[in-house]
Amino acid sequence: MREVACSVRVTGRVQGVAYRAWTRSQAVALGLRGWVRNRGDGSVLALIAGPENAVDAMVMAMAEGPGAARVTDVSREEADPATVPTGFSIVT
Repeated sequence: MREVACSVRVTGRVQGVAYRAWTRSQAVALGLRGWVRNRGDGSVLALIAGPENAVDAMVMAMAEGPGAARVTDVSREEADPATVPTGFSIVT
């Protein structure tokens, strides 16, 4: 399976609802690496990398989010897998 990476921006009610912790948990379960952080504009930004099918599954899951989230949009931009760090962290 080919490795891919992407930057994902999620908008809606995604801050203050444990979205970052949920994202890290989902990413670790899928064997992905990268990071997630809140942005000043109220959105959440994540950089994720791993096997193509796992990255696709993660992006689809991010469109739903945890129970308290209300996602209105998910935008995905391809990235270079070599730029993504190991592990998966919440960046503050």
